[in-house]
Amino acid sequence: MKGRTIILDHIGTVEAAAYLVDGKLDDILIDHADSPRPGAIFRAICDRPIKGQGGMMLRLPDGESAFLRQGKGLRPGQPLLVQVTGHSEAGKAVPVTDRVLFKSRYAIVTPGKPGLNISRQITDEDIRDNLLAIAHEVFDSPHGLILRSSCEGADEGEIADDILAMLSLADAVLADAEGTAPEALTEGDGPHTLAWREWTAAADVVTDTGAFGQHGVLDQLAQLGGALVPLGEGTMYVEPTRALVAVDVNTGNDTSPAAALKANLAAARALPRALRLRGLAGQITVDFVSMSKAHRKQVEQSLRASFRADPIETSLVGWTPMGLFELQRKRERPPFPHALLKDI
Repeated sequence: MKGRTIILDHIGTVEAAAYLVDGKLDDILIDHADSPRPGAIFRAICDRPIKGQGGMMLRLPDGESAFLRQGKGLRPGQPLLVQVTGHSEAGKAVPVTDRVLFKSRYAIVTPGKPGLNISRQITDEDIRDNLLAIAHEVFDSPHGLILRSSCEGADEGEIADDILAMLSLADAVLADAEGTAPEALTEGDGPHTLAWREWTAAADVVTDTGAFGQHGVLDQLAQLGGALVPLGEGTMYVEPTRALVAVDVNTGNDTSPAAALKANLAAARALPRALRLRGLAGQITVDFVSMSKAHRKQVEQSLRASFRADPIETSLVGWTPMGLFELQRKRERPPFPHALLKDI
């Protein structure tokens, strides 16, 4: 299968979406009912400040708690509109922000940040002028509006409909921001909606029941149950622990400098996909094959290029005195649910 393909299907009864590049699984989104979805919006109630951190603990519905990193000026009992920013580990508070966004495939409405902006990725001035005209025709609001890069080449009517839909949703949610009890105001987008919103540019979309099996997605998901990641130029093992994600790179029997560099470069290219598919984040420590300092620079450059194209925010911290490489990755997704493998 050549080209880019999006498959919307289910694993058992769980909604999921797969992104394939030339038949190879490049990303997977799986619904998780045990925690709030990223993007969900709540009316939360401020509970207690966290001294020394400047944050605030918040109360959510059903006894759940959330953590807002910037809590300056807030008081206990105050209602606050917040949006989930990532996955919360078991027993920990849900990470949220008070900078609420309303995002669709083509438009983002930004309450409290007025202004009309168009993605910098759209460079054609005629297209930008046309998009401005569409926005001015339908968007009359004190909120801000961002038109995304997916607007380029899109149907004008669909762009206008998206703008109006997000504006209507924003107004409805903001009108319900006040209250004395925590409440869920939006559920956040599931895998199918997220895939349609984020992946559909220049990709075929398959929605047939059983398409995961027909296109080899289930077979590739089954491989995520193990730590081994074949590289062609060696092997890589990706293993989560309670403290961090440990990554070990090997060349096999060939221990020459050329083999070490090839394996390390292959690992640098493969690491974002391996982490993305497994839903791994937090502190990541990579034990590359021993190499010269000159080769370290090549590997670091390859890592930076690889993670630049990855949708999840990752900071490359650098080399430790013992020659390990450390990264810090945002927890936007829960780990791959290995319990689903029994349904594959």
